[in-house]
Amino acid sequence: MRQKLKTALRVPPGRLVQSLKVVSDSSRRCRYVRSFMGHRDGIWHVTASRGSQPILASASADQTCLLWSLDAGSCLAQYTGHVGSVNGVAFGPSTTDSTEFMLATASGDRTAHIWKTVVPGNTQLPAASSEDDELAEKEQTNGGNDMQGSGEIHASSIVRQPLRRLTGHANAVMAVEWFSGGEQLITASWDRTANIYDAERGEILNILSGHDDELNHCNAHPSQKLIVTASRDSTFRLWDFRESIQSVAVFQGHIDSVTSVVFSSGEKLVSGSDDRSIKVWDLRNMRSAIVTVRLDSAVNRISISSRSVVAIPQDNRSIRLYDLNTVRLTRLPRASGQSHRRIVCCTAWADDHPNYDLFTCGFDKQVIAWKTAFAKE
Repeated sequence: MRQKLKTALRVPPGRLVQSLKVVSDSSRRCRYVRSFMGHRDGIWHVTASRGSQPILASASADQTCLLWSLDAGSCLAQYTGHVGSVNGVAFGPSTTDSTEFMLATASGDRTAHIWKTVVPGNTQLPAASSEDDELAEKEQTNGGNDMQGSGEIHASSIVRQPLRRLTGHANAVMAVEWFSGGEQLITASWDRTANIYDAERGEILNILSGHDDELNHCNAHPSQKLIVTASRDSTFRLWDFRESIQSVAVFQGHIDSVTSVVFSSGEKLVSGSDDRSIKVWDLRNMRSAIVTVRLDSAVNRISISSRSVVAIPQDNRSIRLYDLNTVRLTRLPRASGQSHRRIVCCTAWADDHPNYDLFTCGFDKQVIAWKTAFAKE
């Protein structure tokens, strides 16, 4: 994400398509729970598994992906098969064995990998090894509720080789996502294309081209044959494979790089951009956004909960929550030692977990777990 290294564009305040109710007390009802630390460089992406055993996956510029137990807080496995930054990670289809996980990772080494691991029982967290990690540990003030480095991962929990290497891109792969059913995957690359792969054979089935600049993100609809790709050309595209002849729709409205797009329940899409805004779109009327929310900093990889709450990570370390149902906007608290200290890159929801429902990650090398007020309402 090279655009994060430059000065953010100054965007004049614009008119909201729909009025917002700014909630003053919601941030006090959203609370920090714990930090997961172990990566040795910034974390680009975080995602949570679905199923009986809750697992968290984080993708980092340190060229690894780590799996975490949400219940025990321990690091379960480490993937080291890439030779470049790991920019994205996605859980594959569930298996009959609740301890076995299939994952896909996207990397700056121009490949995506499919790999599998059986999560071990008692493992230790990777030790913090830099001044920043040590500082982060000292800053935690919630009575030992955080996961801090206490040793090296056991060799049995390190996965070094993938099941399949997905090749074909000519530049860094920024994101990967499984199709519904798990038989295919899509990747988004800085080579301006998105590739669709057969998950079993690792072969390219389709190359989606047309963007005028590098791709930042891709997403697949949870139940329909729909794909979205987001690009630095300030647009995102909706690819429709529901009919025998594929169609594509171009969404214009942002004035800077589109960093992510997610499907909402119903017929809506939500996009985030470096132009300091998120936009809500209706798939039945795609000519213009139905809601535009202006923010105070560039937006990174957003996520949306099952209750239609959008979690918005920003360059200025803020994390905002926007409720599509009640049209309310609030910000998570930023207490010293209990918030991110650098750019927040990504958010992910885990709606069904009793102790925390939102995860965030960033350049400060940590994943933070939160319990929000919005998700319960």
